[in-house]
Amino acid sequence: MNDLPEHDLAGTSDNDTIDEEQAMAALAEARQRLAEVPVETVITNHAMGMWELAAIHLSSDPADLGSAAIAIDAFAAVVETLGERLGPEHETLTAALSNIRMAFVQVRTSANTVVDSADGDASA
Repeated sequence: MNDLPEHDLAGTSDNDTIDEEQAMAALAEARQRLAEVPVETVITNHAMGMWELAAIHLSSDPADLGSAAIAIDAFAAVVETLGERLGPEHETLTAALSNIRMAFVQVRTSANTVVDSADGDASA
């Protein structure tokens, strides 16, 4: 007896069809669950993902200021454009935006100081 699945003319097996059906059912279920969550919550979660991305780029060695700036700008676009429409987390997001902007300035200043020191600038 052959343990390999039989393939149809398209090159897929019965197991591939079952896997695809299971994947489609799981996707439909996930979409349904997502539709039940308040949109403000979903957007807040995505915004915090942008904040985290900025923090990752700021904390890398060396810091990737260009990537951090893009993530911060994207985060700011969501927070500042939507404002209070984000719901009760608006104040938390606004504070997080201020904090990540301050962190960016501190890291950029620190990076400039290190560059100046490496160049032999004694006035730094």
